[in-house]
Parts: sequence; structure tokens; C-alpha cells
Amino acid sequence: MVADPTSPPDEEIVETVLDGDREAYGILIRRYQNRLVSFLNRIVGNVETAHDLTQEVFIKVYDALDRYDPTYKFSTWIFRIAHNRAIDHLRKRRLPTTSMQKTNPRDDTTYQLPLESRDPSPYRDIRNRERGEAIREAIEELPEDYRELISLRHYAELSYDEIATLKEMPLGTVKNKLFRGRQMLKDKLSQY
Repeated sequence: MVADPTSPPDEEIVETVLDGDREAYGILIRRYQNRLVSFLNRIVGNVETAHDLTQEVFIKVYDALDRYDPTYKFSTWIFRIAHNRAIDHLRKRRLPTTSMQKTNPRDDTTYQLPLESRDPSPYRDIRNRERGEAIREAIEELPEDYRELISLRHYAELSYDEIATLKEMPLGTVKNKLFRGRQMLKDKLSQY
């Protein structure tokens, strides 16, 4: 995401909100919403849950704006909050189960519920979907620390410095792990 050079920096918007202009918070929401949903989706693996968690993150950030330290980048701070919220969600998550068999109340016969495809058309963009699936599976197969760094860099679009701050790692370690993670992905996808 390319920043608009005429748009005020995040830290300035935070000050405006803290000075009483609540409407200014909408700028931060518009600026980070898609990136947070993408980032959280990569962690929790469900876009609807990612949307819900994003809303929770924005509420939490708004409530904590007075504790934000402007010596650090706002993006690093908001992604740390999002990361922590996603981890909390995963710890509490219990996968719901439901039977795919239902009973017809008229004659007590049982039948299997059909599984519906989420895709609008079975043939539309099949090649891109297959590639996307292969990439997603390859990322999921990475060790957790590599998977998270890849997601932070390529889905959340954080800089190396922001990732280093967020993960509390030396910058060189972040670059090294990202390089190794990309190599692992390349090896996994070479057969594709």
C-alpha cells in the first residue's frame, strides 16, 4: 500500500484524535483495515473471523490511544495488538462440529447435507485458484515462525524494521529468516 504524500502521518492523526476529533480515527481505520484483515486471516485461517478480530483490534486501539508511544511507528503498534489478539483467539478456539446427516421429520429418513462450493463458478479462474491454493498450502507447511514472518511481510506489508520491532528480533535475523522462508517456499513450489 503506497501512502498518500498529502495525507498526515499516523502519529499526527493519533494526536488529532486525542485532541477530541473522533472522526479522524476513520482515517486510521481506512488506512489499516484491509491490511489487518489480510494479516489476521493468514493467522486464523478464516476471513469472517479476521474481519471480526479486525473490528476488535480497532476498538482496542481506540481505547488505548492515550497509551500509544509516538517514538514507535503506529503500524508496528497496531500490528502487535492484532497479532496478540489473533494468538488469544487461537488459544480459545474450539472447532465447532456439526453432523452432515439430517433426519426428515415426516418419515424419519436420514439424508446427507450437500456441501456447497464457495466458488461462484467451478471453472472460473481455475488456474489462479490452483496456484493460490498451492502457495497457501506451502505457506501453511512452513514452520510457524517463518509462516508468520512471510505473512507480516507480504500480506500485512510491514517493512523489515517494523517486523523486527513487532517480533522483538534483530533486523538481520528477520532478513535471514525471511530469506530462508522464501527459499523453503520456492523449494516446495518448484514441483508446481
